[in-house]
Amino acid sequence: MLPNPPVPASLLAVLETLRVFTAQSFETFTAMVTGLVAQTGASTVTGMLTGAGLARAWPHDRAHSFFSRASWNVEILGIALAHLIVRTLLPHGAAVTVAVDDTLFKRRGKKVFGAAWQHDGAAAGVKPVGWGTCFVVIGIVVELPFLTRPVCLPVAARLWRPKTGPSKVELAASMVRLLAVCLDRRLHVVADAAYHGKALRHLPEAITLTTRLPANAVLFDLAPPPTGRRGRPRLKGARLGTPADLSATATFTPARVKRYGRTDQVRIAEVRCLWYGSFHTQTVRVILIRDDGTDTGYDLALVTTDPDTPATALITRYAWRWSIEITFAEARALLGVGQARSRTENAVRRTVPFGLYCYSITVVWYALHGHHPNDAADRREQAPWYTTKTDPAFVDMLAKLRRVIIATRFLPAAAGQPTDAEIRTVQEAWAQAGLTHAA
Repeated sequence: MLPNPPVPASLLAVLETLRVFTAQSFETFTAMVTGLVAQTGASTVTGMLTGAGLARAWPHDRAHSFFSRASWNVEILGIALAHLIVRTLLPHGAAVTVAVDDTLFKRRGKKVFGAAWQHDGAAAGVKPVGWGTCFVVIGIVVELPFLTRPVCLPVAARLWRPKTGPSKVELAASMVRLLAVCLDRRLHVVADAAYHGKALRHLPEAITLTTRLPANAVLFDLAPPPTGRRGRPRLKGARLGTPADLSATATFTPARVKRYGRTDQVRIAEVRCLWYGSFHTQTVRVILIRDDGTDTGYDLALVTTDPDTPATALITRYAWRWSIEITFAEARALLGVGQARSRTENAVRRTVPFGLYCYSITVVWYALHGHHPNDAADRREQAPWYTTKTDPAFVDMLAKLRRVIIATRFLPAAAGQPTDAEIRTVQEAWAQAGLTHAA
Protein backbone atom coordinates (compact mmCIF):
# COMPACT_ATOMS: atom_id res chain seq x y z
CA MET A 1 0.00 0.00 0.00
CA LEU A 2 1.40 3.36 -0.96
CA PRO A 3 1.93 5.86 1.90
CA ASN A 4 0.37 8.69 -0.13
CA PRO A 5 -2.69 8.66 -2.38
CA PRO A 6 -1.95 8.23 -6.09
CA VAL A 7 -3.75 11.26 -7.56
CA PRO A 8 -4.08 11.66 -11.36
CA ALA A 9 -1.95 14.55 -12.58
CA SER A 10 -4.94 16.17 -14.29
CA LEU A 11 -6.98 16.10 -11.07
CA LEU A 12 -4.00 17.31 -9.08
CA ALA A 13 -3.65 20.24 -11.48
CA VAL A 14 -7.21 21.26 -10.58
CA LEU A 15 -6.66 20.77 -6.86
CA GLU A 16 -3.42 22.78 -6.91
CA THR A 17 -5.45 25.90 -7.73
CA LEU A 18 -7.30 25.31 -4.43
CA ARG A 19 -4.20 25.19 -2.25
CA VAL A 20 -5.47 27.15 0.76
CA PHE A 21 -4.04 24.66 3.26
CA THR A 22 -0.80 23.85 5.00
CA ALA A 23 1.33 21.24 3.22
CA GLN A 24 0.06 18.36 5.37
CA SER A 25 -3.58 19.46 5.21
CA PHE A 26 -3.36 19.81 1.43
CA GLU A 27 -2.11 16.24 1.20
CA THR A 28 -5.09 15.13 3.30
CA PHE A 29 -7.41 17.30 1.19
CA THR A 30 -6.29 15.62 -2.05
CA ALA A 31 -6.76 12.23 -0.43
CA MET A 32 -10.27 13.07 0.80
CA VAL A 33 -11.34 14.44 -2.59
CA THR A 34 -9.94 11.41 -4.39
CA GLY A 35 -11.51 9.09 -1.84
CA LEU A 36 -14.96 10.66 -2.02
CA VAL A 37 -14.95 10.52 -5.82
CA ALA A 38 -13.65 6.94 -5.93
CA GLN A 39 -15.84 5.61 -3.11
CA THR A 40 -18.81 3.56 -4.29
CA GLY A 41 -19.90 2.57 -0.79
CA ALA A 42 -20.81 4.72 2.19
CA SER A 43 -19.37 8.22 1.83
CA THR A 44 -18.49 8.64 5.48
CA VAL A 45 -15.17 10.18 6.54
CA THR A 46 -13.59 6.74 6.89
CA GLY A 47 -15.29 5.80 3.63
CA MET A 48 -13.33 8.58 1.93
CA LEU A 49 -10.15 7.16 3.45
CA THR A 50 -11.04 3.73 2.09
CA GLY A 51 -11.86 5.17 -1.34
CA ALA A 52 -8.42 6.77 -1.44
CA GLY A 53 -6.81 3.37 -0.77
CA LEU A 54 -5.31 4.57 2.51
CA ALA A 55 -7.34 2.63 5.08
CA ARG A 56 -4.26 0.65 6.20
CA ALA A 57 -1.68 3.34 5.51
CA TRP A 58 -3.12 6.29 7.45
CA PRO A 59 -4.73 6.32 10.90
CA HIS A 60 -8.43 7.12 10.58
CA ASP A 61 -7.94 9.97 13.05
CA ARG A 62 -6.04 11.87 10.36
CA ALA A 63 -9.17 11.94 8.19
CA HIS A 64 -11.47 12.90 11.06
CA SER A 65 -9.03 15.55 12.27
CA PHE A 66 -9.02 17.19 8.84
CA PHE A 67 -12.70 18.07 9.26
CA SER A 68 -12.89 18.59 13.02
CA ARG A 69 -9.59 20.15 14.08
CA ALA A 70 -7.36 21.11 11.13
CA SER A 71 -6.80 24.82 10.55
CA TRP A 72 -8.49 25.64 7.23
CA ASN A 73 -11.43 27.78 6.24
CA VAL A 74 -14.25 26.20 4.25
CA GLU A 75 -15.38 29.58 2.88
CA ILE A 76 -11.93 30.52 1.62
CA LEU A 77 -11.80 27.15 -0.13
CA GLY A 78 -15.16 27.96 -1.73
CA ILE A 79 -13.93 31.37 -2.90
CA ALA A 80 -10.85 29.75 -4.46
CA LEU A 81 -13.15 27.29 -6.22
CA ALA A 82 -15.35 30.16 -7.45
CA HIS A 83 -12.30 31.90 -8.93
CA LEU A 84 -11.35 28.66 -10.71
CA ILE A 85 -14.86 28.26 -12.16
CA VAL A 86 -15.10 31.86 -13.33
CA ARG A 87 -11.60 31.83 -14.80
CA THR A 88 -11.95 28.57 -16.71
CA LEU A 89 -15.64 28.09 -17.51
CA LEU A 90 -17.01 31.61 -18.07
CA PRO A 91 -16.18 34.15 -20.78
CA HIS A 92 -13.81 36.91 -19.75
CA GLY A 93 -15.68 39.72 -18.04
CA ALA A 94 -19.09 38.01 -18.29
CA ALA A 95 -21.66 38.42 -15.55
CA VAL A 96 -21.99 35.51 -13.11
CA THR A 97 -25.36 33.84 -12.54
CA VAL A 98 -25.69 32.56 -8.97
CA ALA A 99 -28.43 30.21 -7.75
CA VAL A 100 -29.46 30.23 -4.08
CA ASP A 101 -31.40 27.58 -2.19
CA ASP A 102 -31.36 25.53 0.98
CA THR A 103 -31.59 21.80 1.52
CA LEU A 104 -31.89 19.43 4.45
CA PHE A 105 -29.45 16.57 5.03
CA LYS A 106 -31.11 14.02 7.28
CA ARG A 107 -29.18 12.87 10.33
CA ARG A 108 -29.71 10.66 13.35
CA GLY A 109 -28.86 11.28 16.96
CA LYS A 110 -29.52 14.12 19.39
CA LYS A 111 -25.85 15.09 19.74
CA VAL A 112 -25.33 16.16 16.14
CA PHE A 113 -24.48 19.86 16.13
CA GLY A 114 -27.18 21.97 14.47
CA ALA A 115 -29.59 19.08 13.87
CA ALA A 116 -33.30 19.78 14.45
CA TRP A 117 -36.76 19.04 13.15
CA GLN A 118 -37.30 21.33 10.16
CA HIS A 119 -38.83 21.65 6.72
CA ASP A 120 -37.73 19.09 4.15
CA GLY A 121 -38.91 19.92 0.65
CA ALA A 122 -37.88 16.47 -0.62
CA ALA A 123 -39.75 14.55 2.07
CA ALA A 124 -42.39 12.02 1.06
CA GLY A 125 -45.70 12.02 2.87
CA VAL A 126 -48.17 14.49 4.27
CA LYS A 127 -45.74 16.27 6.60
CA PRO A 128 -42.66 17.64 4.76
CA VAL A 129 -40.36 17.65 7.80
CA GLY A 130 -37.21 15.81 8.77
CA TRP A 131 -34.53 15.65 11.44
CA GLY A 132 -31.18 16.86 10.20
CA THR A 133 -28.95 19.78 9.32
CA CYS A 134 -30.01 22.44 6.84
CA PHE A 135 -27.51 24.28 4.64
CA VAL A 136 -28.06 27.42 2.61
CA VAL A 137 -26.09 26.93 -0.60
CA ILE A 138 -25.02 29.25 -3.41
CA GLY A 139 -23.70 27.93 -6.69
CA ILE A 140 -22.43 29.41 -9.93
CA VAL A 141 -24.57 28.42 -12.92
CA VAL A 142 -22.53 27.75 -16.06
CA GLU A 143 -23.27 26.71 -19.63
CA LEU A 144 -20.79 24.14 -20.92
CA PRO A 145 -20.26 23.62 -24.66
CA PHE A 146 -20.97 19.89 -24.45
CA LEU A 147 -24.23 20.24 -22.47
CA THR A 148 -27.63 21.54 -23.56
CA ARG A 149 -28.67 22.43 -20.01
CA PRO A 150 -26.93 24.67 -17.47
CA VAL A 151 -25.21 23.13 -14.47
CA CYS A 152 -24.94 24.64 -10.98
CA LEU A 153 -21.57 24.35 -9.24
CA PRO A 154 -21.72 24.99 -5.45
CA VAL A 155 -19.11 27.42 -4.12
CA ALA A 156 -20.47 28.25 -0.64
CA ALA A 157 -22.68 26.62 1.98
CA ARG A 158 -23.52 27.70 5.50
CA LEU A 159 -25.31 25.80 8.24
CA TRP A 160 -28.67 27.28 9.23
CA ARG A 161 -29.84 26.69 12.78
CA PRO A 162 -33.56 27.14 13.52
CA LYS A 163 -34.33 29.80 16.14
CA THR A 164 -30.62 30.48 16.50
CA GLY A 165 -28.52 33.03 14.65
CA PRO A 166 -29.18 34.53 11.21
CA SER A 167 -32.13 33.58 9.02
CA LYS A 168 -31.74 31.73 5.72
CA VAL A 169 -32.21 34.99 3.82
CA GLU A 170 -29.53 36.71 5.91
CA LEU A 171 -27.10 33.85 5.34
CA ALA A 172 -27.75 33.97 1.59
CA ALA A 173 -27.33 37.75 1.46
CA SER A 174 -24.03 37.57 3.35
CA MET A 175 -22.60 34.87 1.06
CA VAL A 176 -23.72 36.67 -2.09
CA ARG A 177 -22.14 39.96 -0.97
CA LEU A 178 -18.88 38.17 -0.10
CA LEU A 179 -18.81 36.41 -3.48
CA ALA A 180 -19.42 39.68 -5.33
CA VAL A 181 -16.54 41.39 -3.53
CA CYS A 182 -14.14 38.49 -4.13
CA LEU A 183 -14.99 37.96 -7.81
CA ASP A 184 -15.31 41.66 -8.68
CA ARG A 185 -17.92 40.82 -11.33
CA ARG A 186 -21.58 41.56 -11.85
CA LEU A 187 -23.73 38.93 -10.12
CA HIS A 188 -27.23 37.90 -11.18
CA VAL A 189 -28.81 36.02 -8.28
CA VAL A 190 -31.81 33.71 -8.83
CA ALA A 191 -33.81 32.13 -6.01
CA ASP A 192 -37.21 30.74 -5.17
CA ALA A 193 -39.99 32.66 -3.42
CA ALA A 194 -38.52 32.13 0.06
CA TYR A 195 -35.59 34.46 -0.65
CA HIS A 196 -36.71 38.06 -0.29
CA GLY A 197 -36.90 40.57 2.52
CA LYS A 198 -34.95 43.15 4.42
CA ALA A 199 -31.57 41.41 4.16
CA LEU A 200 -31.76 41.55 0.36
CA ARG A 201 -32.83 45.18 0.10
CA HIS A 202 -30.52 47.62 -1.62
CA LEU A 203 -27.85 45.14 -2.65
CA PRO A 204 -24.73 46.68 -4.21
CA GLU A 205 -25.21 47.89 -7.77
CA ALA A 206 -23.19 44.94 -9.07
CA ILE A 207 -25.78 42.44 -7.70
CA THR A 208 -29.28 41.85 -9.06
CA LEU A 209 -31.90 39.50 -7.61
CA THR A 210 -34.63 37.66 -9.50
CA THR A 211 -37.10 35.55 -7.55
CA ARG A 212 -40.64 34.25 -7.77
CA LEU A 213 -43.25 36.67 -6.48
CA PRO A 214 -45.58 35.15 -3.84
CA ALA A 215 -49.28 35.20 -4.68
CA ASN A 216 -50.05 37.25 -1.54
CA ALA A 217 -47.46 39.97 -2.20
CA VAL A 218 -48.98 43.47 -2.15
CA LEU A 219 -47.59 45.88 -4.74
CA PHE A 220 -47.67 49.66 -4.93
CA ASP A 221 -47.15 52.26 -7.60
CA LEU A 222 -43.93 54.29 -7.56
CA ALA A 223 -43.83 57.19 -5.11
CA PRO A 224 -45.25 60.44 -6.52
CA PRO A 225 -42.93 63.46 -6.81
CA PRO A 226 -42.64 65.75 -3.75
CA THR A 227 -45.46 68.28 -3.47
CA GLY A 228 -43.37 70.96 -1.81
CA ARG A 229 -45.57 70.94 1.27
CA ARG A 230 -44.27 70.46 4.77
CA GLY A 231 -43.73 66.94 6.02
CA ARG A 232 -42.13 63.79 4.71
CA PRO A 233 -42.74 63.01 1.03
CA ARG A 234 -44.74 59.89 0.29
CA LEU A 235 -42.67 56.71 0.07
CA LYS A 236 -45.09 54.76 -2.12
CA GLY A 237 -47.86 55.42 -4.57
CA ALA A 238 -51.33 53.98 -4.91
CA ARG A 239 -51.99 50.37 -3.99
CA LEU A 240 -51.85 48.12 -7.05
CA GLY A 241 -52.78 44.94 -5.22
CA THR A 242 -51.60 41.36 -5.58
CA PRO A 243 -50.17 39.79 -8.76
CA ALA A 244 -53.67 38.54 -9.57
CA ASP A 245 -54.98 42.11 -9.38
CA LEU A 246 -52.15 43.27 -11.62
CA SER A 247 -52.85 40.58 -14.20
CA ALA A 248 -56.50 41.66 -14.50
CA THR A 249 -55.52 45.07 -15.95
CA ALA A 250 -52.06 44.41 -17.43
CA THR A 251 -51.42 44.22 -21.16
CA PHE A 252 -49.87 40.95 -22.24
CA THR A 253 -47.73 40.66 -25.35
CA PRO A 254 -46.65 37.42 -27.09
CA ALA A 255 -43.04 36.28 -26.75
CA ARG A 256 -40.86 33.21 -27.13
CA VAL A 257 -38.72 32.17 -24.17
CA LYS A 258 -36.06 29.50 -23.70
CA ARG A 259 -36.48 27.54 -20.50
CA TYR A 260 -35.91 23.99 -19.27
CA GLY A 261 -34.35 22.88 -22.54
CA ARG A 262 -37.15 24.03 -24.84
CA THR A 263 -38.55 27.17 -26.46
CA ASP A 264 -42.07 28.10 -25.37
CA GLN A 265 -44.64 30.53 -26.73
CA VAL A 266 -45.92 32.68 -23.85
CA ARG A 267 -47.45 36.07 -23.17
CA ILE A 268 -45.69 38.56 -20.92
CA ALA A 269 -46.75 41.67 -19.01
CA GLU A 270 -44.27 43.91 -17.18
CA VAL A 271 -44.87 46.54 -14.48
CA ARG A 272 -42.38 48.76 -12.64
CA CYS A 273 -43.56 49.21 -9.10
CA LEU A 274 -42.73 48.83 -5.41
CA TRP A 275 -42.94 45.69 -3.32
CA TYR A 276 -42.96 47.81 -0.21
CA GLY A 277 -43.28 45.01 2.30
CA SER A 278 -40.13 43.29 1.07
CA PHE A 279 -37.93 45.72 -0.88
CA HIS A 280 -39.27 48.93 0.69
CA THR A 281 -38.66 51.91 -1.61
CA GLN A 282 -36.44 50.09 -4.12
CA THR A 283 -37.97 50.04 -7.60
CA VAL A 284 -38.56 46.51 -8.91
CA ARG A 285 -39.92 44.99 -12.10
CA VAL A 286 -42.77 42.51 -11.90
CA ILE A 287 -43.03 40.13 -14.86
CA LEU A 288 -46.26 38.17 -15.28
CA ILE A 289 -46.20 35.12 -17.56
CA ARG A 290 -49.15 33.39 -19.15
CA ASP A 291 -48.42 30.06 -20.77
CA ASP A 292 -49.94 29.20 -24.12
CA GLY A 293 -53.60 28.30 -23.53
CA THR A 294 -54.08 30.51 -20.45
CA ASP A 295 -56.51 33.38 -21.01
CA THR A 296 -56.92 34.88 -17.54
CA GLY A 297 -54.74 35.44 -14.52
CA TYR A 298 -51.10 34.35 -14.72
CA ASP A 299 -49.05 31.18 -14.46
CA LEU A 300 -45.86 32.63 -13.01
CA ALA A 301 -44.94 35.98 -11.49
CA LEU A 302 -41.32 37.08 -11.16
CA VAL A 303 -39.88 40.09 -9.38
CA THR A 304 -36.43 41.43 -10.18
CA THR A 305 -34.14 44.27 -9.20
CA ASP A 306 -32.47 44.10 -12.62
CA PRO A 307 -33.52 47.33 -14.38
CA ASP A 308 -32.24 46.59 -17.89
CA THR A 309 -32.29 42.92 -18.93
CA PRO A 310 -35.19 42.05 -21.31
CA ALA A 311 -38.06 40.11 -19.76
CA THR A 312 -37.50 37.04 -21.95
CA ALA A 313 -33.88 36.80 -20.79
CA LEU A 314 -34.98 37.17 -17.16
CA ILE A 315 -37.40 34.26 -17.55
CA THR A 316 -34.58 32.14 -18.97
CA ARG A 317 -32.31 33.22 -16.13
CA TYR A 318 -34.90 32.28 -13.52
CA ALA A 319 -35.40 28.88 -15.16
CA TRP A 320 -31.68 28.26 -14.58
CA ARG A 321 -32.49 28.18 -10.86
CA TRP A 322 -33.70 24.59 -11.27
CA SER A 323 -30.12 23.47 -11.88
CA ILE A 324 -29.33 23.79 -8.16
CA GLU A 325 -32.10 21.28 -7.38
CA ILE A 326 -30.50 18.82 -9.81
CA THR A 327 -27.14 19.40 -8.13
CA PHE A 328 -28.61 18.59 -4.71
CA ALA A 329 -30.15 15.36 -5.99
CA GLU A 330 -27.01 14.19 -7.81
CA ALA A 331 -24.66 15.17 -4.97
CA ARG A 332 -26.71 13.07 -2.56
CA ALA A 333 -27.31 10.07 -4.78
CA LEU A 334 -23.98 9.80 -6.60
CA LEU A 335 -21.39 11.34 -4.26
CA GLY A 336 -23.11 10.53 -0.97
CA VAL A 337 -22.97 14.12 0.27
CA GLY A 338 -24.45 14.28 3.76
CA GLN A 339 -23.58 10.69 4.70
CA ALA A 340 -20.68 11.70 6.95
CA ARG A 341 -21.60 10.94 10.57
CA SER A 342 -19.79 13.93 12.05
CA ARG A 343 -21.18 15.40 15.28
CA THR A 344 -18.88 18.19 16.40
CA GLU A 345 -19.47 21.76 15.24
CA ASN A 346 -16.41 22.12 13.01
CA ALA A 347 -16.93 18.79 11.29
CA VAL A 348 -20.67 19.35 10.73
CA ARG A 349 -20.02 22.79 9.23
CA ARG A 350 -17.32 21.41 6.90
CA THR A 351 -18.32 17.97 5.62
CA VAL A 352 -21.39 19.00 3.61
CA PRO A 353 -19.73 22.00 1.89
CA PHE A 354 -16.69 19.79 1.20
CA GLY A 355 -18.90 17.20 -0.50
CA LEU A 356 -20.69 19.85 -2.56
CA TYR A 357 -17.32 21.30 -3.60
CA CYS A 358 -16.28 17.82 -4.78
CA TYR A 359 -19.28 17.91 -7.10
CA SER A 360 -18.00 21.18 -8.58
CA ILE A 361 -14.43 19.86 -8.77
CA THR A 362 -15.60 16.79 -10.71
CA VAL A 363 -17.43 18.91 -13.29
CA VAL A 364 -14.48 21.31 -13.62
CA TRP A 365 -12.08 18.40 -14.10
CA TYR A 366 -14.31 16.86 -16.74
CA ALA A 367 -14.67 20.16 -18.61
CA LEU A 368 -10.91 20.81 -18.60
CA HIS A 369 -9.44 17.32 -18.96
CA GLY A 370 -12.03 14.56 -19.26
CA HIS A 371 -14.54 15.39 -21.96
CA HIS A 372 -14.46 13.51 -25.25
CA PRO A 373 -16.96 14.07 -28.09
CA ASN A 374 -17.77 10.36 -28.19
CA ASP A 375 -18.75 10.09 -24.51
CA ALA A 376 -22.51 10.23 -25.10
CA ALA A 377 -22.25 7.80 -28.05
CA ASP A 378 -20.21 5.37 -25.95
CA ARG A 379 -22.85 5.55 -23.25
CA ARG A 380 -25.59 4.79 -25.78
CA GLU A 381 -23.53 1.84 -26.97
CA GLN A 382 -23.32 0.48 -23.43
CA ALA A 383 -26.96 1.26 -22.66
CA PRO A 384 -28.86 1.15 -25.96
CA TRP A 385 -32.16 2.03 -24.27
CA TYR A 386 -30.89 5.63 -23.96
CA THR A 387 -31.83 6.29 -27.58
CA THR A 388 -32.14 10.08 -27.19
CA LYS A 389 -29.10 10.67 -24.99
CA THR A 390 -26.94 13.41 -26.50
CA ASP A 391 -25.14 14.89 -23.45
CA PRO A 392 -22.91 13.35 -20.79
CA ALA A 393 -24.61 13.40 -17.41
CA PHE A 394 -22.87 13.94 -14.08
CA VAL A 395 -22.87 10.19 -13.53
CA ASP A 396 -20.82 9.84 -16.74
CA MET A 397 -18.36 12.52 -15.60
CA LEU A 398 -17.99 10.82 -12.22
CA ALA A 399 -17.50 7.39 -13.80
CA LYS A 400 -14.77 8.70 -16.08
CA LEU A 401 -12.90 10.35 -13.22
CA ARG A 402 -13.17 7.13 -11.22
CA ARG A 403 -11.67 5.16 -14.11
CA VAL A 404 -8.79 7.62 -14.33
CA ILE A 405 -8.14 7.31 -10.59
CA ILE A 406 -8.12 3.52 -10.86
CA ALA A 407 -5.79 3.63 -13.86
CA THR A 408 -3.40 5.92 -11.98
CA ARG A 409 -3.09 3.40 -9.16
CA PHE A 410 -1.35 1.05 -11.59
CA LEU A 411 1.54 3.50 -11.93
CA PRO A 412 4.74 2.28 -10.25
CA ALA A 413 5.89 3.67 -6.95
CA ALA A 414 8.23 6.63 -6.86
CA ALA A 415 11.27 4.37 -6.47
CA GLY A 416 12.04 4.52 -10.18
CA GLN A 417 10.87 5.69 -13.56
CA PRO A 418 8.12 3.71 -15.32
CA THR A 419 9.12 1.41 -18.15
CA ASP A 420 7.81 1.84 -21.69
CA ALA A 421 5.56 -1.19 -21.22
CA GLU A 422 4.10 0.25 -18.01
CA ILE A 423 3.46 3.60 -19.70
CA ARG A 424 1.68 1.85 -22.59
CA THR A 425 -0.50 -0.08 -20.11
CA VAL A 426 -1.69 3.11 -18.43
CA GLN A 427 -2.12 4.91 -21.75
CA GLU A 428 -4.31 2.07 -23.00
CA ALA A 429 -6.43 2.42 -19.86
CA TRP A 430 -6.76 6.15 -20.52
CA ALA A 431 -7.68 5.48 -24.16
CA GLN A 432 -10.40 3.04 -23.09
CA ALA A 433 -11.74 5.81 -20.85
CA GLY A 434 -11.88 8.08 -23.89
CA LEU A 435 -9.42 10.64 -22.51
CA THR A 436 -7.63 13.07 -24.81
CA HIS A 437 -5.33 14.45 -22.11
CA ALA A 438 -2.74 12.57 -20.13
CA ALA A 439 -4.03 11.87 -16.65
